[in-house]
Amino acid sequence: MRKALLTTAISAALTISACSPSASTDAVNQPQQAGAMQIKNTNIFMSPSPLFDQAPQFDKITMADYLPAFTEGMAQQQSEITRIANNPKAATFDNTLVAMERSDTLLKRVSQVFFPLSGVISTPEYQKIEAELAPKLSAHSDNIYLNPNLFERVAAIYAEKAALNAEDQHLVEFYYNEFLRAGAKLTDAEKNQMRAINEQISTLQTEFSQNLMASFKNDVIIVEDRALLAGLSDADINGLAEAAQAVGKEGYLITLVNTTRQPILSSLSNREMRQKIWQTSANRAMDSNGPVLLALVKLRAQKASLLGYPNWASYATADQMAKEPNAIFAILDGLAPQALAKAKIEAADIEVQMKADGIDGPVQAWDWAYYAEKVRKAKFDLDDSQVKPYFELNSVLENGLFFAMEKFYGIHFKERTDLPVYHEDVRLFEVFNEDNSSIGLFYFDPYAREGKGGGAWMDAFVSQSYLLDEKPVVFNVLNIVKPTSGQPTLLSFDEATTLFHEFGHAAHGLFSEVKYPSLAGTSTARDFVEFPSQFNEDWDIEPSVIANYALHDKTGETIPPALLERVLDSVKFGQGYDTVEYLAAALLDMEWHMLSADTNISDVASFEQQALAKHGLDYAPIPPRYKSAYFSHTFAGGYSAGYYAYLWTEVFAADAFAHIQNKGGMTRENGDDFRQKILSIGNSKDLMQSYTEFRGKQPSTDALLKRRGLIH
Repeated sequence: MRKALLTTAISAALTISACSPSASTDAVNQPQQAGAMQIKNTNIFMSPSPLFDQAPQFDKITMADYLPAFTEGMAQQQSEITRIANNPKAATFDNTLVAMERSDTLLKRVSQVFFPLSGVISTPEYQKIEAELAPKLSAHSDNIYLNPNLFERVAAIYAEKAALNAEDQHLVEFYYNEFLRAGAKLTDAEKNQMRAINEQISTLQTEFSQNLMASFKNDVIIVEDRALLAGLSDADINGLAEAAQAVGKEGYLITLVNTTRQPILSSLSNREMRQKIWQTSANRAMDSNGPVLLALVKLRAQKASLLGYPNWASYATADQMAKEPNAIFAILDGLAPQALAKAKIEAADIEVQMKADGIDGPVQAWDWAYYAEKVRKAKFDLDDSQVKPYFELNSVLENGLFFAMEKFYGIHFKERTDLPVYHEDVRLFEVFNEDNSSIGLFYFDPYAREGKGGGAWMDAFVSQSYLLDEKPVVFNVLNIVKPTSGQPTLLSFDEATTLFHEFGHAAHGLFSEVKYPSLAGTSTARDFVEFPSQFNEDWDIEPSVIANYALHDKTGETIPPALLERVLDSVKFGQGYDTVEYLAAALLDMEWHMLSADTNISDVASFEQQALAKHGLDYAPIPPRYKSAYFSHTFAGGYSAGYYAYLWTEVFAADAFAHIQNKGGMTRENGDDFRQKILSIGNSKDLMQSYTEFRGKQPSTDALLKRRGLIH
């Protein structure tokens, strides 16, 4: 699979834009009103940002601003919700649902700064506030969605929704479904049980996330002997030395990325060093997060049972495009045999290379990346030292991504240095339409650093909404190793693809043209939201695009045609490994959440092995992309029983890109069509209907299999 790192999600409690969760029902009283007056003149969040497009005032925000703003934001929204729920007038779309969309102004303002920043500049102070907020936000959400008077009004509007226009109907359906899935029809006793479960789930998800953040700091490898780093470039070794010095250590500091596979393993020639790094990666956070995830799985199953579902997977997929787990297993299990067969062919080639180095026996997990790189070099005559100079970060960004987006969508970018950013490495751009009308703002945060979560993702500081007259302010996060001072940032082709992928999410947020914030931008089903990002990946190999950005960092010469051909031929290399690695993680996620409430699991590692064996993917050389103890998508983020979405949406992405190519490729007409029918609508229309209007039919898997190199 071409790299498709997740856009990380903020707390699941905050995915509901218009009704951001929080605490007590007893929110309106004199002391709180006095408190509001007291902080009004001192707290940065009490008023909309006066900056362009309400960009956050990063240079003025202090840690002391967050908790008071959250507390007042919850109180203000609860006061408004109480007023809506107890309105003596008959329920109407405007006095109930539109009012709810407007009810969380302050809470959303602080949430859309705090939670994104907690992932990119996480400190003990951020973690302490996040832990304190988790149960309060969960309780606040319950106070809204378990309010019987409010649900009665929503249900009354739902019964008469046929009289509304299509977008308004979609908002009614969204809210009605949210209330049902929260437990609005439960008895009072069951609602109390639901509140307790939700609070525990929220607390445990935060604990899992913070344990993992601690692991990024603690589960590091210090190497004292430079000789053990043979295979790395001098620049890479110097970077590891600087990383060690930055934290007061002697020697060379190797930090881990979030996946089981570690990029450094493809270069290190010392087998014992590779094994040490791999085992540190594969076993990290088990002691701290093993008990947490077991408790989470049990609680999620109990919540699903309370709502009438046999397991969490059934509950989690009911409002997705997949609808039910069997549809997911049909795709995953259908692809697994082909992927494993391809992987075993790759393993045979690897073992030939190992034997040439005097190593007999089967390939081990810590051998795969190193010897796969040797096979790749032999097959395609490629070496990273030859390729990386043609993928310099600024050129990939400006001559590649920005160039492609201008050709396809007619947009252009202007760097802004007059607005504050949250870290010195961050760049800020204003995005314009072809007619020079402003679309919104785009922040770009490329480098790994201490306190920053692993992986790559997109999020928004301000979401688009015509109702609230708000333009999108979005950002992309990557985790590229920062070079030593004065040296260029040279990317692997895989990292360049990730850059294109994440901007696909950003484009989804920037191009949103939706009235209601709950339906805007990337607020879609999980198994649709990765479609625009995976679609955008393939523009990095469009001939006119790659010729424009693949320029040697020293000479400026365009990448030689023969070398480019080898790079592109190598794109599908290793797809057996990549697909098995992904499928193993997706199936592991599903199996954890197929457990019923009365099932007891005590051994995480044993469950993992049994789950993979059930699907024929217990293949030791290729472990899951994420093992359970650091599987933040499913145990800390919003992808529980949802990691399958990357493959599900890749079906759409491959099918759509093939369709575009058949219609003339990178033309403005095609770009406008994709923007209008897919990217602009958010969740304001039925998603499959939107796709079939764009494509002319539902997607098939043919293009996906070709994209992954599993068929020709």
